[in-house]
Amino acid sequence: MSASFRFNRMEFAGSLGDLGTILPLAVGMIMINGMHPTGVFLGFGLFYILSGMYFRVTCPAEPMKVISSYALATGISVGQIQASCLWFFLLLLILGTSGMITSIGKIIRKPVIRGVQLATGLMLVMQGVKLMAGTSPMQLIQHMAEPNMTVQAIGPIQLSWLIGGLLGLLALLLLDNKHLPAAIIVVATGIGAGLLFSAPENLERIQLGIFLPALLPYGLPTLDELTIAFIVLVLPQLPMTVGNAIISNADLTGQYFPDTGKRVTYRSLCLSMALANIGSFFIGGIPMCHGAGGLASRYRFGARTAGSNLIIGGIFLGLVFFLGPNAVALINLIPFSALGVLLIFAGLQLALTLLDLQSRKEMVVPIMIVGITLASNLAAGFVIGILFDTLLRWDKINI
Repeated sequence: MSASFRFNRMEFAGSLGDLGTILPLAVGMIMINGMHPTGVFLGFGLFYILSGMYFRVTCPAEPMKVISSYALATGISVGQIQASCLWFFLLLLILGTSGMITSIGKIIRKPVIRGVQLATGLMLVMQGVKLMAGTSPMQLIQHMAEPNMTVQAIGPIQLSWLIGGLLGLLALLLLDNKHLPAAIIVVATGIGAGLLFSAPENLERIQLGIFLPALLPYGLPTLDELTIAFIVLVLPQLPMTVGNAIISNADLTGQYFPDTGKRVTYRSLCLSMALANIGSFFIGGIPMCHGAGGLASRYRFGARTAGSNLIIGGIFLGLVFFLGPNAVALINLIPFSALGVLLIFAGLQLALTLLDLQSRKEMVVPIMIVGITLASNLAAGFVIGILFDTLLRWDKINI
């Protein structure tokens, strides 16, 4: 068995690490925006497998968060979502093939990268807490912390807090356990709770069959949809994609896999995401990217090789071909609070990359980026962080 592809319980556990990022956003866009489950999950399955085959180390596949969050908040059309896939194919292809992304990467120093990682990590922790508290967009829309369960509280204790607290404690105790990997226990126990408390009609919707994806299921986007998508979806997402999915992700891969991660470069990440998004456009999926948060999560829960990509990619393809639109009913068995636990540990893992900074000038840049991110968004934090870091290089300025 190749050192690049191992298939064991740790790789399986690590393959589940970024479900906390994928499932709430993907299921939300299926329910709120009308995306079809077949195209969405097929996109993730293929992206996982093909990126694993090429990069030969564990590699995340995630929804583009700015686009996904905006889509859930405003209920934009599937045409606009598909248009953003097409735009990102073109933009990432230009950045990658022209060498522009390499030039951009050379001017981004370590303090800025650590700031992006710290801000992303804190956002993952905050989102994880929201999933446990019942205050994520999907939960607020349905006015329930665990909308797929018939029970919402046991006595005075909200069920999501109870499940999340117990699973969080289990994850903490098993975090480095190779016999009982934490992510497997969290997801399996969460599914057990889902089976116990799920509404009967949800279980009845889990029906097997043979389902095939459609090509261009929504047709081609209109000129209006292309224009709106570029202004309200693509422009706000682009700086975050460059900062987190490309520069931060490549840096983190270099830390985790200094010998085996040589294929993960700014250019290859650009082209990988470009191909993923043109594929997603044709099969009716959503905009996807690689992300430092997903990589930190997969690594934290045990993934070390591309075998983890083949495992989770195969699971998604199985959902597509054997459950089709019924896949959402199976996924709904996993409580939101269980996904929140995965997000919290992923965020903590990513935030701790800050520890290799030495000087006060270096430390103040990530703090500034976090402050701007929390007040505005990560794209603004990334751009202002670059300017602030450039300013601090002057010897006349002391912190």
